[in-house]
Amino acid sequence: MLGYIIRRILAVIPVMTIVAIFVFLLLRLSPGDPAAIIAGDMATPERLERIRESLGLTEPLHIQFVTWVGLLLQGDLGTSLISNTPVTTMIGQRLWPTINIAVLTIILSVLIAVPMGVIAAWRHRTWVDSAVMSFSVLGFSIPVFVIGYIFIKIFSIELRWLPVQGYAPPSQGLWPFLQRAILPCLTLATIYVALIARMTRASMLEVLGEDYVRTARAKGVKEKVVLFRHALRNAAVPIMTIIGTGFALLISGVVVTESVFNIPGIGRLTVDAILARDYPVIQGMILLTSFIYVFVNLIIDLSYTFIDPRIRY
Repeated sequence: MLGYIIRRILAVIPVMTIVAIFVFLLLRLSPGDPAAIIAGDMATPERLERIRESLGLTEPLHIQFVTWVGLLLQGDLGTSLISNTPVTTMIGQRLWPTINIAVLTIILSVLIAVPMGVIAAWRHRTWVDSAVMSFSVLGFSIPVFVIGYIFIKIFSIELRWLPVQGYAPPSQGLWPFLQRAILPCLTLATIYVALIARMTRASMLEVLGEDYVRTARAKGVKEKVVLFRHALRNAAVPIMTIIGTGFALLISGVVVTESVFNIPGIGRLTVDAILARDYPVIQGMILLTSFIYVFVNLIIDLSYTFIDPRIRY
């Protein structure tokens, strides 16, 4: 098992190397003069030269790459061309709101969706199964911003239970944080509950007909134990995959939700950087989201060995 874990960790290195090369070439080999693209059409020659020097574009390409990788290994992602702030500082300020919302959303989604999927598979072809599947289709069909505005209308405007927008970090208190996190988390959870419940149902249906499940029932094992200890554990590999993928998507893809609820996360930072052509920030965000995807996939792969000891590939 230790050898498998080491191999999986070492496999991350070439993946991140390829991503780093792509991010480096994104600016250097893009059509046209990168400095002119960043500065705009009305830039003066002095400003163009300053941008080229700040990006290291005056050096040969291989020298630029070695210098850039050296700074990257030191945690230096460059400086924003718009705000003149280090990219790592900007990401650090925006990362935790997104992570807090994503973690709370995934916890809420799993606590709701997994029991829903198990019960739907257990009551296959009944009204319970039909209700779960109908909710899954509905959750996928409605755009996330529509769900967000519906929740704002109900809980903020009509009932006045929760604030419309804003974000408060957990350091300001648990209740102020939850007050502003509940609506965005419910909005995102609506989609992920539908996704995880559907996958849980499909995985459970595959294992409920297996011999060991029939044997456990024949021995008089309680149905709850059969479902959650025997069947669910053997159906957990695809469920863990969809949960991990969903978390990675949440970290990098909550732009719409952050905009609706005015959350200062990395999604909005990415959009602002793209609109402003702030290439160092864009490069930093690509590296960050790629690392998150690779890291989450690594955790998922390692979790397989604990869920199913037969997995040692």
